[in-house]
Amino acid sequence: MPKSFAISIVRTLRDRGHQAYLVGGCVRDLLLGREPADYDVATDATPDEVMRIFPETYAVGAQFGVVLVPVSDSQNKTVIPSAEETSQSEVASESRNLLFAGGETNLKGRQVEVATFRSDIGYSDGRHPDQVRFSRDPREDVQRRDFTVNGLLLDPLNGVVLDYVGGQKDLEAKIIRAIGDPALRFTEDKLRMLRAVRFAARFEYAIEPATRAAIQELAPQIHQVSRERVRDELTKMLIEGHARRAFELLDETGLLHEVLPEIEAMKGVEQPPEFHPEGDVFVHTLLLLENLPQPCSPTLAWGGLLHDVGKPPTFRRAPDRIRFDSHVDVGGKMAEGILRRLRLSNDDAEQILALVDNHMRFGDVEKMKASTFKRFVRLSHFDEHLELHRLDCKASHRKLRMYDYTRQKIAELTPAAIEPAPLVSGDDLVAEGYSPGPQFKEILTAVEDAQLEGQLDSKEQAMRFVRNKFPHVAKLSG
Repeated sequence: MPKSFAISIVRTLRDRGHQAYLVGGCVRDLLLGREPADYDVATDATPDEVMRIFPETYAVGAQFGVVLVPVSDSQNKTVIPSAEETSQSEVASESRNLLFAGGETNLKGRQVEVATFRSDIGYSDGRHPDQVRFSRDPREDVQRRDFTVNGLLLDPLNGVVLDYVGGQKDLEAKIIRAIGDPALRFTEDKLRMLRAVRFAARFEYAIEPATRAAIQELAPQIHQVSRERVRDELTKMLIEGHARRAFELLDETGLLHEVLPEIEAMKGVEQPPEFHPEGDVFVHTLLLLENLPQPCSPTLAWGGLLHDVGKPPTFRRAPDRIRFDSHVDVGGKMAEGILRRLRLSNDDAEQILALVDNHMRFGDVEKMKASTFKRFVRLSHFDEHLELHRLDCKASHRKLRMYDYTRQKIAELTPAAIEPAPLVSGDDLVAEGYSPGPQFKEILTAVEDAQLEGQLDSKEQAMRFVRNKFPHVAKLSG
């Protein structure tokens, strides 16, 4: 979203006689020299007034004073009426179609949230105010916001910052501090506890002591937040570049115990020092998170977090060394439960579980048959499997022999060698006289294995192979 779009909204509201400022995270990011992901505007104009000024709007939360003003044409040009224009006859059909077709997130970065100054009264559900009172005073509006660094207002027309909560001082001191009473702020919306952790990790800030104490006291109440919102905050922590610090803070505040007890259970679980000189399973996982690439896909990040989740319940001190019998199988089941609990999408869950289920297979790559190796590297998004293995090694013994071997072998193979066109089909088997049935899969797999091993390179060879290897399979009756 270009900054000019948000400024033009502010200017138009001002031209109509209203107060209007940039507010929240975009102001924080601008003061830190960062490019905001999106822009929010706060104004004393009511939602009805905003919608009259900007006919092309989507009232996502008009009852709470929130209206979206999206980009209105296919060229992403800003269309904002001048102060002289009063007609509301033309409705931006494209913007509305985008919004209703795919939901609000389809316009992420192509819209500005315009919120009316307000004060909130009561939060019975721990998220939404029971009553909203619109205000003309920006001082009153910022008092309801979460953290001081997010409570700053900016007049983009003259560059003046309005700071009624000490946000600039906390930016300089690198502190995340709740506005007003921390317990009250977190009671209003329990998700703010996770957001405090995420902001502190992302900006490498400290959490102010009273704010931290309130999180520690109220952490068990995080279960009142929807699982989807918790999932989204955890995913952001994992991919924003400071995942290790985020999970250390989750642990220190007691939130890890509440949202991911399976990760907390890794603490103190010893590992064989010859393979894991870095320490216990929790330390290993934190080191892996610390080295996640940037940018990082959510699936790789979650796969890294959960790859050893099966170790705590499978820990065994054998006579020769510490062992984790079947930790991959156990971990896969545990990871599936976690992903279901947090309601990750089916596609993401499938990939994450594949990462967990296959992360130990790299230990055998040098001994794999050609067919086994080729099937292995054909896994969907194999680049993530390979990267997880690299991260796993870097967070433990730091030996990359299997990683280098796998990359070299892939480089030596053409795509056609890894996944060649089938030499034989089910129709070919029927034409040969075989009766369709469960053994077709066995036959076709055996043919593909031989093909991948370089033993077959034509259909004629493949059919001779079938006749010789499967003479016992039932034939069609004549």
